[in-house]
Amino acid sequence: MTSLPQDLPAPPSERHFGSGWISGVLALTLAVIGLGAVLCLRYPQLLTVEEARRMYNVGLIRLALHLVLISGFSLGVLSIVLRRQKILGFSALTLILLATMLGGSRAEIRFQDLESDVYLGLDWFLLNLIFTGIIFIPIERLLGRREQPIFRYEWREDLLYFLISSLFVQGLTFLSLAPALAILHHTDWAGIRAAIGSQPLLLQFVEIMFLTDLVQYWVHRLFHRVGFLWQFHAVHHSAQMMDWVAGSRMHFFEIVFLRGFTVIPMYILGFSEPALYAYLFFVYLFSTLVHSNLRLRLGWIDRFIVTPRYHHWHHGIEKEAIDVNFAVHFPVLDWVFGTYYLPADQWPSGYGIEQPMPKGFIKQFLYPFTRPAPVEHGANQDRRSSTE
Repeated sequence: MTSLPQDLPAPPSERHFGSGWISGVLALTLAVIGLGAVLCLRYPQLLTVEEARRMYNVGLIRLALHLVLISGFSLGVLSIVLRRQKILGFSALTLILLATMLGGSRAEIRFQDLESDVYLGLDWFLLNLIFTGIIFIPIERLLGRREQPIFRYEWREDLLYFLISSLFVQGLTFLSLAPALAILHHTDWAGIRAAIGSQPLLLQFVEIMFLTDLVQYWVHRLFHRVGFLWQFHAVHHSAQMMDWVAGSRMHFFEIVFLRGFTVIPMYILGFSEPALYAYLFFVYLFSTLVHSNLRLRLGWIDRFIVTPRYHHWHHGIEKEAIDVNFAVHFPVLDWVFGTYYLPADQWPSGYGIEQPMPKGFIKQFLYPFTRPAPVEHGANQDRRSSTE
């Protein structure tokens, strides 16, 4: 019998309209979202982001959840009827049955008297998945540069990275801001911080873009040049296909390191929280965009703003693509510091690294600590395609 991981990336001949594959995938997606939402309703103190929790309209959430569960159930039944392999439909119905047993859209809030200082961002994951998935999956299907399935090679690994970075959003925020709060406690920058924070929000946003890009350019370049740091960054570069979820493949320690060198300085300088939150939301979407499988032709804009084609060359397997295009937002930094590369109307032939990278989140998490680092960063040796 075919397993669920085998049936999701089914061959094109089994994914046509009327085969039951489309309805099965939609049913399973809705079932996962529905079950997650039910758990968030039951245990909000443990599974939802505190700042977001205060803004939720529970009545609308219950109505939307009711529609999600009904739609998922209907599509699951349709998939079972149409599809020879029944695993997609039955998996969706099983999850929907579990969500219903837990209360469905009428799930009662449990532990309402529990005031927990620690939580997992399951709601953040669901919102990210819904929002970015709705935007990028259809666009990639219509404007995809490469023909590749939604459930392409190593999609499960990248989705797990997506899940874990969302679940531990509180821990990442704490590790990013705790040093900044400690520094401010022992310094007196009130005047400078007040002046910066009183600027118009749009001006603050643009300043944050330029400052973080300048800092991150050199931090990013450091990750390519220092052997031990490259072991962390190699996890990100090991993705052999680029799409909207590929950018999520990033080692936990690298995320902390990058945020520490970008968020902490911006917070210390006094940029207002609305400006910082707006930038974090923007850079999240922007990172998804530049890793996506889109054949955008933006002409001269490519030279001024980082685009998918520009960043794809940073991940390319060609010799010319090694250690180029480090900028996050503005290619002018690569031009000034001699790392600019963007051949006209060309894309990389492939992506990945040559060094063997273990499969699975746990093994990749331990990878930087178990593999001896090269004497100097082996980008020139490691940035070629891997077939392992």
